[in-house]
Amino acid sequence: MADKQIRKAKGIQLAEVVSYEKGSIVSREIVNNKAGTVTAFSFDKGQGLSEHVAPFDALVYILDGAAKILISDKAHFLKKGEMIIMPANKPHALEAERKFKMLLVMIRP
Repeated sequence: MADKQIRKAKGIQLAEVVSYEKGSIVSREIVNNKAGTVTAFSFDKGQGLSEHVAPFDALVYILDGAAKILISDKAHFLKKGEMIIMPANKPHALEAERKFKMLLVMIRP
């Protein structure tokens, strides 16, 4: 997306908010306030996020490609148009067996 700022009350192509970059993970924060965050990510093949926990539920929606998401050591394979909720305080990780884009929504309790 050429415009650096996402404008409120204007339609956007969500999958175009972040671009793929070779050998990288790219993120772009869309919303950040006291209620939570919404962030778009792109992962090149072979990239990922190591196992970690979050203090509240996190929703992942796949915008493009496919992802392997591990939650408490159980693998979940999601493709474009699918989502999963990663429960609070449960270890989770993401792996890009091929490139993918996702939207991460975290709402604070």
